[in-house]
Formats: sequence, C-alpha cells, structure tokens
Amino acid sequence: MTQSSSSSQSNHISSTQGVPAVAGIPKHVAIIMDGNGRWATKRFLPRVAGHSQGLDTVRDIVKACGDLGVEHLTLFAFSSENWRRPAEEVGFLMKLFLTALEKEISRLHRNNVRLRLIGDLSRFDPVIQERVSTAVGQTSNNTGLNLTIAANYGGRWDILQAMRSCLKQHPGLSPDELSEELLTPYLSMSYAPEPDLFIRTGGEQRISNFLLWQLAYTELYFTDVLWPDFDAKELAKSFAWYRDRERRFGRTSAQVSSSDPAANPSHKANS
Repeated sequence: MTQSSSSSQSNHISSTQGVPAVAGIPKHVAIIMDGNGRWATKRFLPRVAGHSQGLDTVRDIVKACGDLGVEHLTLFAFSSENWRRPAEEVGFLMKLFLTALEKEISRLHRNNVRLRLIGDLSRFDPVIQERVSTAVGQTSNNTGLNLTIAANYGGRWDILQAMRSCLKQHPGLSPDELSEELLTPYLSMSYAPEPDLFIRTGGEQRISNFLLWQLAYTELYFTDVLWPDFDAKELAKSFAWYRDRERRFGRTSAQVSSSDPAANPSHKANS
C-alpha cells in the first residue's frame, strides 16, 4: 500500500530536463529529522522521550513553513531501514505515529494543511493504515501547505516501485522507449516539484536513501542542531543559507548572471 499520486502526470519541471524557477523562499523543503535519541541521551532520558519532543518540533516547523509561504514540506519520519532499530523503540514510534494521526489531524485541517503519506504502508498495523487513509481523506481538499510524511520509505524502493508500476501499465515496453518523462508520474512524489532545499539535523552529512531521484539538484543543508532543538530561528538560518546559493542547474555562473530575471529570478531579487 502506498499513498501517492502516480496516476497523474506531473506538470513540474525536472531539474535534469529544464531549469526550474528559483525564488528566495524554497517552494519545497525536505527534512531528515535526526537527533531525537541523542537529544534524550544527553539529558539522561530514555530515547523515546526525544521522539516525543521531536513531535513538538514537527508542529512548530509545519507552522513556520506555512507562515513563510513554503508550498511543500516533506518529512522523513520512518525509513525502510529503521525497522532495524530495537523493537522497543520501533514499537514506541508506531504508537507515537498513531497518536499523532489522532491528535494532530484536526489542527492540520483547521490550518488548511493537506496531508499525504508516501512509502510502503503495508507493513504497518491495519489500524494505522486506516487512520492514515482517514487523515489523508479529511485534508484532501485543503489548499494551504502540502505536508508529506515519508513512512517506511526508501529512495531505492521508490524508484523500483515506479519502474514496476510503469511496466505494468505499459506491457511490452522496450528499453529504448523508457524515459524520464514516462517514469516520473509513477514516483511517490509526482505531485510535487523537486525539493529546493534539503535539511538534515543532528550533524550527519548524508541523505540516507531519502528521495534519491528527487534530490538530483537540491541544495543540501546540514546542521549539528538536534531535531528537538531545531526551531523557527534555525529554519530561518537554513533559508538565509539557501538564498546565498547560486543554483546553476548545469550552467555557468556567467549564464546565471545574464539569464532573464523574469524566467529565473535570483535569490536576492526575491529575498
């Protein structure tokens, strides 16, 4: 079971096929929320306390992104590799996930946030799957921030499932007929533009099998701040760093400088 919009063709520009428009505020922010366990350990608390505190941070960052005009926020909540963690911690994360779906969905709905989930949800308890379906349906007509939660998600899984779905829909497809345009609608996030800004908290500097296809030309921001301490001020720092980046998409600096501002607005022009 997956929650995606692979049945509809994306209208967003691929960064490898064209030059997406750039603005001072990233249109799509993707975050790996790392450091919950270490935050708790530093305070002589059980690791699960860090996950509870991290949920409060999620609430604050969702609000901050909505206030700043971000259109899409994607959060890596649980990777396909996180099942390797201690059973007690995984069990707590599942309970926390269920609690969040129960308690937060009304808040999201009141704030016009649209919720989606991507990943293979078939491994989750049927109760969680049912709550996911209800939450997604309840917010499906909202027009504000698009909040995507990646749960039991992996970038390699995403590409593989897209390929399988594509081949099922196009039996007899020859290798020469396969293209990025043909495959893209089957990816989990075909409904969203590619992330402009990727943030990873907690000091690690890797993308950990997250959105491998979609992060091709994303600006990568790493911070030592642990996720429970990542607040609106830290988010603003990442946005300031992003505005100073020159997004070339394969071009030279001279080409970027001479490009039509209307077609490719610079960060400074939009900050």
